[in-house]
Amino acid sequence: MIPASFEYVRAESAEEAISLIGQHGDESKFLAGGHSLIPLMKLRLAQPTVLIDIGRLNDLSYIRDAGDHIAIGAMTRHMDVENSPVLAEHVPLLAHAASHVGDPQVRHRGTIGGSIAHSDSASDLPATTLALGATYVAQGPNGTREIAAGDFYKGFLTTDLAADELLTEIRVPKMHGAGWSFQKFNRRAQDWAIVGVAAWRRNGDSGVGLVNMASVPVLATSVTSALSSGASIEDAAEQAAAETDPTGDLNASVDYRKHLARVLTRRALTEASA
Repeated sequence: MIPASFEYVRAESAEEAISLIGQHGDESKFLAGGHSLIPLMKLRLAQPTVLIDIGRLNDLSYIRDAGDHIAIGAMTRHMDVENSPVLAEHVPLLAHAASHVGDPQVRHRGTIGGSIAHSDSASDLPATTLALGATYVAQGPNGTREIAAGDFYKGFLTTDLAADELLTEIRVPKMHGAGWSFQKFNRRAQDWAIVGVAAWRRNGDSGVGLVNMASVPVLATSVTSALSSGASIEDAAEQAAAETDPTGDLNASVDYRKHLARVLTRRALTEASA
């Protein structure tokens, strides 16, 4: 398929990008790595009249130790998240999850901010940052605001970002030695997850995020509540599907996805507890 016609402009700074999207309105879209938007445009499921290229905003590509958290610029490539020594030390779960995104070609081009802003529940990094209790920073014409990951995802491909806002930073709390695991079940290594689980445990605290188990990334609060109440890993994992609303497709039925969520959660919690 060939996309519908559109205008193309390139932003040289975050401020210019916000100004441009304010000028062109709701029918304009930001273009970062392009792995999510371009296929939708080819299928004409998305038909922006203006593409605002933010791919060269180097000021939004960084990974920094910010004290109690790690700050990641939204334009940071997946490969940089995967190979960051800062993340390997302080948030290894996120670095490991990034290594499961697509294939090397995708990881060299795609960005963490693009994955999160696109809000595809089948993506690995939205659920992982949700499990970690991340905060997202959005910049708009009226300044910046912080959005908790739990409040960010509103529906299928829909987030709390306003039409004239740009996701600029992801702030992920340090794990402080927590055990962790990322489990992903798919047909081929580079495929989307049929079901995925990102989990961590430290003392009495834990977090579990589910991939492709609803129209949005899912925080499995029933699992963490069961663990904090003293339940065994096996019993807690049985609650993995409690907050989910999966759909069936050619890869898996609804019941099979729920079964996978329980199995993968048990595996993830067992590994995180080792």
